[in-house]
Amino acid sequence: MHFSGERPAGDLTYSDVFLVPRRSDVTSRLDVDLSPGDGTSATIPLVASNMNSVTGPRLATTLARRGGLAVLPQDMPLQEVDAAIRWVKDQPVRWDTPLVLPPEALVSEAAALLPPAAGHGIVVATSVAQGAGAPRVHVDDILGIVPAERLGTALPDARLGDLVRGRAASIDADDVDTARAAFDLLVAADADIVTVLQHGHLVGTLSQRTALRSSLYRPAVDADGRLIVAAAVGINGDVAAKARALAAAGVDALVVDTAHGHQESMIRALRAVHAEGLDLPIVAGNVVTAEGVRDLVEAGATILKVGVGPGAMCTTRMMTAVGRPQFSAVLETAEAAAAAGAHVWADGGVRYPRDVALALAAGAASVMIGSWFAGTIESPGELRVDADGRVFKESWGMASTKAVQGRFGRLDPFERARKELFAEGISSSRIYLDPLRPSVEDLLDMITSGVRSSFTYAGAATVADFHERATVGFQSAAGYEEGKALPVSW
Repeated sequence: MHFSGERPAGDLTYSDVFLVPRRSDVTSRLDVDLSPGDGTSATIPLVASNMNSVTGPRLATTLARRGGLAVLPQDMPLQEVDAAIRWVKDQPVRWDTPLVLPPEALVSEAAALLPPAAGHGIVVATSVAQGAGAPRVHVDDILGIVPAERLGTALPDARLGDLVRGRAASIDADDVDTARAAFDLLVAADADIVTVLQHGHLVGTLSQRTALRSSLYRPAVDADGRLIVAAAVGINGDVAAKARALAAAGVDALVVDTAHGHQESMIRALRAVHAEGLDLPIVAGNVVTAEGVRDLVEAGATILKVGVGPGAMCTTRMMTAVGRPQFSAVLETAEAAAAAGAHVWADGGVRYPRDVALALAAGAASVMIGSWFAGTIESPGELRVDADGRVFKESWGMASTKAVQGRFGRLDPFERARKELFAEGISSSRIYLDPLRPSVEDLLDMITSGVRSSFTYAGAATVADFHERATVGFQSAAGYEEGKALPVSW
């Protein structure tokens, strides 16, 4: 990365800088390869944060299907994390994971899973064999699909079985070998969403939008062709034993995580995990300095998680004055990581696709996203509706009182109350779903489209090219405001 003029004094955040266009021979956004090249098998440079309100198995599956990587939180009990990893590994790669409910289920139950959004639906089936992996449904037990849009017009106490109108259109998985063939089959069936069957059983659902996306994204899969997922551990307790258990469950990357990553407890934990020889990418953080990078790489980290204080749910900077503007933090740490043969994940502070592009320009291999993904269909938690009919999910910071209560729930009341005295961050915030982009896939479309365009402006066909060719300028607050679109009513 280069500055267009003299490098500004002081630290910069994303709003302070912009990308300067350069002569380019990259003629199409589709010619851009967004693979981060960080030792994971991700094919887009986006990582879902290990926040309780952001990442669960459902979001991890959806994100990996489009090439990203999600990190299961360290607050999940080990048995739950093990089950979540195995569930992700059991999900279809080519098709959407079906949401299956019995005919006696109520619209209110379905509405807690899906908003009335096009391209989504509930499969209604009379018999579902539940196991550790995906639900097993025989074709003869499928009554039909209730489109998600229908949920928005039905009474909350209506039964799903009463909303089914004819047997669902279906396709055979063996009949589809390309994204175009899948799309054409849906158009021929005059259906926006269909069930996908194989050997007499339900293996997924498919919408026209899903078929289109499968022509644009490459799924992130492991050596066995299964979707990838990462998991986080803290720095206390027997970290090595937890790491071994997660590796045995099939996790694809380990994140050793604490708010202040440049400390002795982190270094000890990293050395213990590294000594296990698990042959997995080891992510550690958070840090914001070159010195922190060097110490954690020496202890065994291959990827550094960078960012202190930029998150939407974080109050660290206002409470402690500790942190660093994120663009400069990523720039310095990425330079140090490259010199040490490691990589950087920029963690926090992104609010627009431009911020993702700037983090990559500064040298990040991938960008972690938290609250932005919390307000999606696939994030953990039930969908709720406010008094104005707007759909939202609840989100909270990982150092907040709510998070502390969950993390230390097994302590006696006195010790837990002492922990709560030092909580930071927001304990409860409503993250509203964007009616135009309610799914994490909708956000991926928007983000990757913007980033691909950034690459073409820089003349870069890969993330490595972008690191080299990106030219960055410094701007005033007025310059930043000039770049925003005017309201439609102006």
